[in-house]
Amino acid sequence: MREQESVAWVESPLQMLCAVEAHHAGLLGDRTLVVPRAGLRPLAATRRELVGLALPEGLELAKPQERMPRRLNAVGDAFSGRVQLRWITSRTGRVVIVDDGLATIRLLELLSSGPAKPLLRARATPSAWRGTLGLLAALRLRAAARRGSLSVFTALPVPDKLAEAVRQAGVGLTGHDFGWLRDQPLSVPGPAERTVVLGTSLVRNGLVHRERYLHWLRELAEREPFAYFPHRREDPVDLALIRERPGVTVHAAGVPAELTLRGLSAGQRVLSLPSTAISSLRVLLSPRGVAVEPVHVPDDWWTSRAAPSLRSHLQMFSGAPS
Repeated sequence: MREQESVAWVESPLQMLCAVEAHHAGLLGDRTLVVPRAGLRPLAATRRELVGLALPEGLELAKPQERMPRRLNAVGDAFSGRVQLRWITSRTGRVVIVDDGLATIRLLELLSSGPAKPLLRARATPSAWRGTLGLLAALRLRAAARRGSLSVFTALPVPDKLAEAVRQAGVGLTGHDFGWLRDQPLSVPGPAERTVVLGTSLVRNGLVHRERYLHWLRELAEREPFAYFPHRREDPVDLALIRERPGVTVHAAGVPAELTLRGLSAGQRVLSLPSTAISSLRVLLSPRGVAVEPVHVPDDWWTSRAAPSLRSHLQMFSGAPS
């Protein structure tokens, strides 16, 4: 029997990790080539970490490439214009979509809605061309779903009602608990501090007031020392200010928290503003006795760019109280 081969295109550290997990789970066939996009330092750092582990049999992590492969079987960012253009200009066979943060939930909502809606990011203000591209991509994915050729692979907790609607639309929905990563030995111990704080992209995206966030970190550092793991897109100026605070140890950015924090021990805790990592770290760390605690974002932290629907969405799917 001929081996089934897949090509996965990844553009973020989480996408890369989840592509490895998808291959390990058997969703991508016997052999999988994972191709990272070139020019992204966090992706290069994550690749270095992964190649030092025992990769699943049949999986190869290619060197970063500028050009997207012509044949795509797996992607992370279904809202990428480049990915959507490839879908509508080439023959679409089976497609597996892996986690890309909370955007995965939005994708599921769009794929399971009534009439086809353009695949556009939640805060996008698209041009007519971009809207048309998103609609054509949605139609192409729905056609794949009708053929039984579309799957979504996620570690996020998908509400039962949404999961049922997704399956009714013909989309395969597979959950996972980072089974491959769980079996990998630890190369370095986790941070010694009792508290670990995950950085956020909400400030850089203009959704949360910078001053409110930095003030919260200052107050926390006055109560206890903590380790700070920056988000890969945090502003370097903000990180310099955080690094200057007594009691705060800032670690290198880029590698997924799921990789760097899996060695935490019972009695330690992780704090985070709304983030996909809350759900995935709970899966990994709760059995070890590590608490993963969402931080509620007060109303006066949000900027005018954060619509009420977006605030509710972020806090609902990260487990933060609204």
